[in-house]
Amino acid sequence: MKTTLREQLEAFKEGNILNYDGGINDWNSNFYDWFCRPTSLDNKAHKLFRQVANFVASRPDIDLDTHYVFFKNNCPMSGPLYDDFRIVDIESGDILFTVVPKCGHSGLAEIWGTENDFKGAIRTSKTFTGLLK
Repeated sequence: MKTTLREQLEAFKEGNILNYDGGINDWNSNFYDWFCRPTSLDNKAHKLFRQVANFVASRPDIDLDTHYVFFKNNCPMSGPLYDDFRIVDIESGDILFTVVPKCGHSGLAEIWGTENDFKGAIRTSKTFTGLLK
């Protein structure tokens, strides 16, 4: 069984990283895939979990007990590496949102999701906090 977003955020408040599969403070720090040094994953995870907490607080449609989050470090064909987090439905395994705090392609913060079948960003902003408004 997957860990809930509520459990992940509560663990983070206590200073721990709880993976989507239940591992606590595992070496991969909740990343599904990465192209950076593994030693940098923990710092990235702490930054992303703060952003996850802010994002879900701004979205009443995200149920903390039926969703979980995981992270991905992306390597575009051109542009710098960048991170995102993905909100997933526990039951179906479907990704509902992909949130990019700063895209390596556009330089913008972006929200992608099922609202438009991931056919483009649902919302963009110059900053991550701008996505939350």
